[in-house]
Amino acid sequence: MTSTARPSMSIRHSNQTRTQIMNRRDVVKSAALALPYIAAPTVRGANDRAILGFVGVGNRARWMLKHEDFGVGRIVAMADINPASMQLAAEVHPDGPKWTRYADYRKMLEKEKLDGVFVETPTHARVLICLHAVMAGVDVYAEKPLSLTVEEGQVLTRAVRKYKRILQTGTQQRSMPINIYASELVASGKFGKIEKVIVCNFLGPERWTEQPGQPVPEGLDWDQWCNQTPLRPYHVQLHRGWMKWWDYDGGGQSWGISGWGTHSLDQVQAALGTSLTGPVEITPVEPGPNGKLAYRYANGTVVSLEEPKIDNHDQLGARFLGTNGSIQIIRGDFRTDREDLKRGAPDVIKEGPGENAWHLKNFIDCIKTRKKPNADVEIAHRSTTICHLLNICRDLGRKLEWDPVAERFPKDEEANQLLARTRRKGYELPKV
Repeated sequence: MTSTARPSMSIRHSNQTRTQIMNRRDVVKSAALALPYIAAPTVRGANDRAILGFVGVGNRARWMLKHEDFGVGRIVAMADINPASMQLAAEVHPDGPKWTRYADYRKMLEKEKLDGVFVETPTHARVLICLHAVMAGVDVYAEKPLSLTVEEGQVLTRAVRKYKRILQTGTQQRSMPINIYASELVASGKFGKIEKVIVCNFLGPERWTEQPGQPVPEGLDWDQWCNQTPLRPYHVQLHRGWMKWWDYDGGGQSWGISGWGTHSLDQVQAALGTSLTGPVEITPVEPGPNGKLAYRYANGTVVSLEEPKIDNHDQLGARFLGTNGSIQIIRGDFRTDREDLKRGAPDVIKEGPGENAWHLKNFIDCIKTRKKPNADVEIAHRSTTICHLLNICRDLGRKLEWDPVAERFPKDEEANQLLARTRRKGYELPKV
């Protein structure tokens, strides 16, 4: 497990000047972030420690803190708008009581000499926090789904590239050896041309119906929690069940499009070799908010959202039907009718504690080497975009053409209006 003992020198800030530190303070205090601090990228030494922080220490973050090994990463601070969450986080990790606590993540970015930050907040708040971190010169591990809208993903991708940062997204199958092996079997043509891919018919988000307000829990900054969304009266179903609702996520519950769907559709992208592009057509097969859908790539491969939900994690993957056999890739395993391709495969990975080990190691390694991580920001943006396109298709109830290069719907301004959302004043995206 990790230790909070600070080394005498962090891997990124050893040669940071006082002027740079002041610039950084100016950045995190500036709402517009017009003049961001950015540390010059360096090559990390093998024995250097990565100084880490957490923004958002709810259920997902606490699970990671309790069960995962952060290797040479050292956690020193955490930020959350709910002090009760920070207290719970401190209790699940042996070093937790030593971590510095912040009610405002911007103060943490200003005061702590962080190399990396884990952003484990609800989806609607995630991208703005990631942008603030990137523009302050900090590398990021962002929970999935990466964004609430296509626009958010575009802006964040530009920022990561402009400020030469590392951003890893929490689609951990990208780093699992057996998933990489199985994806390469498909991408290299071992199953011939993939004509169809079958995944679960993942659920979309629901619209919130206004309810009478409830007392805000003591210590919770509800205004900050709402972030870019309307400042509604507090309700526990919003606060605790946010991933179900359209304003806060794209359907993030287990069988939702931006929940398990994020992992499944990212697995499709990885295996088809389309990680840096996307489909050209999205079709509603059935009407309704959870009707079946299909999308098509330029090479003719069709991905069909048609399987009913089942109570296991098979739906974290997909079935690939090729002209020379078929394969089902799930988290940590695969099944195929090609016995010859099973030989030499990496070990099956058991779900649960430790399943993120390869992904976390990849992130820490990339902080040092400055190489792109396995779930790089653009890879995540492209996969998350598919989730958004599916939701837009259901909302409009018609076939849509998509240009994956321009990232627009050709000649369909009504659909293009749904690529972004109006943001509450004070939570606008910075220009990058």
